[in-house]
Amino acid sequence: MPTLFDRPVGLLRFSSPLGRIELTSDGTSVTTLAIERGGELPLDGYRESPLDVLVLASEQLADYFDGTRRTFDVPLSPVGTPFQLATWTGLAGIGFGESRTYGQLGHDIGAGLAGRAIGSAVRANRLPLFVPCHRVLATGGRITGYTQGNGVPTKEWLLDHEGIEYRQPMQRATLQTA
Repeated sequence: MPTLFDRPVGLLRFSSPLGRIELTSDGTSVTTLAIERGGELPLDGYRESPLDVLVLASEQLADYFDGTRRTFDVPLSPVGTPFQLATWTGLAGIGFGESRTYGQLGHDIGAGLAGRAIGSAVRANRLPLFVPCHRVLATGGRITGYTQGNGVPTKEWLLDHEGIEYRQPMQRATLQTA
């Protein structure tokens, strides 16, 4: 549970096709976006304090879910390491309906074949949808996971919504005993 010192200046929740979404703000920019997981959001215990920037962000997200918006222009304030920020900038350059592999994203940001490091930075993204980490796939277009919402089903919904082709995650082999 967050402490009093973790409380954002602004907080807004709303329903979406993915479940409830929670947006936070530092007063001028959107600082986090969380998609409900297991019926819970990170700041469920806090009262909402909507700000204009959060209302604008929620309206733009509603338009995205309705299929009438492909880009966002709300101010964002991501916090991370220089490598994470470079990765997220690369993610922001992947347009609606497009995808990249982790390797391609690494190449795009000048990090070469740093696939694991790219994957870690993608997982640390606290502004999904605005910074579209769902558009990154493994080699061959395979889904390897997703940390937001209900995981892979949430990513599949987003990819389907944008018309992005992908391959299902590989099923784990089961051990058979003789």
